[in-house]
Amino acid sequence: MDFFDSAYGGIPPWDIGHPQKEFIRLAEEGEISGRVLDVGCGTGENALYLAHLGFEVWGIDAAPSAIKKAREKAKERRVKVNFLVGDALRLQSLQNKFDTVIDCGLFHVFTDEERPIFAASLSSVLLPGGRYFMLCFSEHEPGSYGPRRVTQAEIRATFNKGWKINYIREGEFETRFGGEDVKAWLSSITHL
Repeated sequence: MDFFDSAYGGIPPWDIGHPQKEFIRLAEEGEISGRVLDVGCGTGENALYLAHLGFEVWGIDAAPSAIKKAREKAKERRVKVNFLVGDALRLQSLQNKFDTVIDCGLFHVFTDEERPIFAASLSSVLLPGGRYFMLCFSEHEPGSYGPRRVTQAEIRATFNKGWKINYIREGEFETRFGGEDVKAWLSSITHL
């Protein structure tokens, strides 16, 4: 995770300075509910947006420099979010439960071996009936720059036991590169 901590020394291409439009849409459509955990929250734009709407939000990221920036933003904007440095593969250490977990660009950084560990980690904090919303790079994004591409089959394989996939639909990541957005999958997955 040193790569990510050093990336936040500047402004990484995924840190767009506002919430991702896919998460704005989810909130507007009423899909986000209850207590929210933003896993891999970066500098906190999605978490801060949801907290501004009145949700109780926690944000966790392994990069201390990202959490430092997130806390500064929360203070400047006078928005309350509990930002913590932590490991997404060990969410049980939070000793807390959530109704909704959002993931903007975290799942696609995990190796094949880490994915089932992450799913188990998620299940330790997501209440039964709670939903996990994940935005990850799609295999339809051309080129090889950036993170690993993910297929729908890989998502389904990771969440095939103890989960119900509500949908996996085409989505888009906004980046600081300008031009077209990056092709992504937006998934809604319920913890059984």
